[in-house]
Amino acid sequence: MRTVTRCFSFGLSFSLFLLITPMLSAQQDEVIYDEAKIPKFTLPDPLTGPDGAKIETAADWEQKQRPWLLEKFETQVYGKAPPAPEKISYKVTESSDEVMGGKARRRQVAIQLTDDPEGPVLNLLLYLPKSKEPVATFFALNFYGNASIGSDPAVPLPTSWLRNNREKGVEDHKASEKIRGTSSSRWPIEMILDRGYGLATAYYGDIDPDFDDGFQDGIHPYFYEKGQTTPNPDQWGSIAAWAWGMSRGLDYLQRNPEVDGEKVIVMGHSRLGKTALWAGASDPRFAAVISNDSGCGGAALSRRRFGESVKRINTSFPHWFCDNFVQYNNNEDACPVDQHELIALIAPRPCLVCSAEDDRWADPHGEFLSAHYASPVYKLLGVGGLATDTWPKPNEPVLSRLGYQIRPGKHDVMKSDWENDLDFADRHVTGKAK
Repeated sequence: MRTVTRCFSFGLSFSLFLLITPMLSAQQDEVIYDEAKIPKFTLPDPLTGPDGAKIETAADWEQKQRPWLLEKFETQVYGKAPPAPEKISYKVTESSDEVMGGKARRRQVAIQLTDDPEGPVLNLLLYLPKSKEPVATFFALNFYGNASIGSDPAVPLPTSWLRNNREKGVEDHKASEKIRGTSSSRWPIEMILDRGYGLATAYYGDIDPDFDDGFQDGIHPYFYEKGQTTPNPDQWGSIAAWAWGMSRGLDYLQRNPEVDGEKVIVMGHSRLGKTALWAGASDPRFAAVISNDSGCGGAALSRRRFGESVKRINTSFPHWFCDNFVQYNNNEDACPVDQHELIALIAPRPCLVCSAEDDRWADPHGEFLSAHYASPVYKLLGVGGLATDTWPKPNEPVLSRLGYQIRPGKHDVMKSDWENDLDFADRHVTGKAK
């Protein structure tokens, strides 16, 4: 692959020089929080094909370059997921048209993820504003079950494996009533509904439990070939499984006449921000993509090695990515793709990358740079790229079709994040704001 050597100034106290240089493993194992210690590197150009030819038309992007990049992310980073089941099976387990003081509707749906009736079930919780027309809807997975996002007593506790957390009342990996509403600060449900959007969510552990179980307890075994016991090196890890599960949720949402299936926005935070980006890149039915503090393996450039590195994420979470990704531990330059090209795969659909100033582990500047270097693809497709070349200050969101925002604070989802998400959706999904 041909790469590009560039130097850009971003109005900061440093310049990013993209040049090839070797890096000793001992140096790479050090956590880098100093821009001066970032190794020099070359980014692959999303508009240069594997044969070195420039991609100059939208047709060449769609027919040649995009499929090539998608295949590299599938086989080298996240792993290839199986096709959808031949038929989707779902059951509405609970429904009410009078929630939140009568201004909203609630639907709870059990989505069968495989053709096997004994297979995993994705329990989808859907809140909708009272509307005569189908509504645009945010779809985001949650970390501790649907009951954790609010105090609604009609929402059952999760029954899947949970990460132990005493503050949330999770012991022996099981939920208790104490979990109800413990994540509500991240889910301003009424605000979302008041803005005219629906909210769909499901527990990511319904798809695949978030621990290294050898891929035995979640979705993976239902797709093994005869004699297979683990995914092949180029087959799906947990992030790809969670993204695949989101596509199955979208299958249902597009069948629900109360939801505008052409305006479903996939959103995620942290590891689920990585999931949202991959879901949006691999499933073009999602109308827009929003990642929040997604970091390494999400929006942050891997080659920067700032904060969490490829080796550290593969060591701490060996189940997240496909096994082929391990070969890029302390070897990021050898990977044929980097995360700006993941964002480019979402083009020309709207994409908003969100960071937090104190979340240095996720490399906020590297997340911005990914959006910056994805911009040429958006421009080639005629929709305009990121509307700034300079890393914006906190609380000055850039809400262009390819957008970026950073706020003060830590690794979290805050009401102000959702306010920007909603403003972004108003501009680029529903057209409520021009």
